[in-house]
This record gives sequence, C-alpha cells and structure tokens, in this order.
Amino acid sequence: MNTIQPLWTELPLSSAAKTEAPRVTDTKGNPFSDIFQSAIDAVKTTDAEKTQMEYLMATGQLDNPSLLTIASTKAQLSVDLMVQLRNKSMEAYNELMRINL
Repeated sequence: MNTIQPLWTELPLSSAAKTEAPRVTDTKGNPFSDIFQSAIDAVKTTDAEKTQMEYLMATGQLDNPSLLTIASTKAQLSVDLMVQLRNKSMEAYNELMRINL
C-alpha cells in the first residue's frame, strides 16, 4: 500500500517568510501534470495513427478499411478525454477560488 507523500520538502524558516505560502518543490514528479501529459501524448499518438491510416487508405495500401474507422474513433475518444480532464480541472480550480479564507 502506498503512503501519502507531502508535496513540499521545505517550509520557509525566516520570520518574514512565515506569512508566505510554503514553497512547493517536487521530488517525484507531479502526478497532476503527469496525467495531463499522458493525455496529450495519447492525443498525439492516436492522431498520428489516424493520419497514417488515412494516408494508407488514400493510396490504396490499406486492406481493411475498418482499421481507419477504429483509428478515427480512438483519436476522437482521446481528444474527448483530454477535454473532459481540462473541464474538470477548471471546475476544481474555480471551486477553490470561491473558498473564503
């Protein structure tokens, strides 16, 4: 079972820095950005695959036309997933901005 790791490794030590927020230093990679980066990579990969299948279909080298349909569907789903991730993160950000401290 994984334990929860802190997001920061050091806190401000000076008395003037006590009013500042703790400095976030990343030690193992940011899971939030990793999720978005993997979604972006999936969009790039599936779009390249779809483009390759379209080229093969246009040049008559594709024997099975359903492969183009599958590649197009994968590309569309990966874009939809990335858009949903963006929308949910924006909703979460807006909700955090509404919190009164």
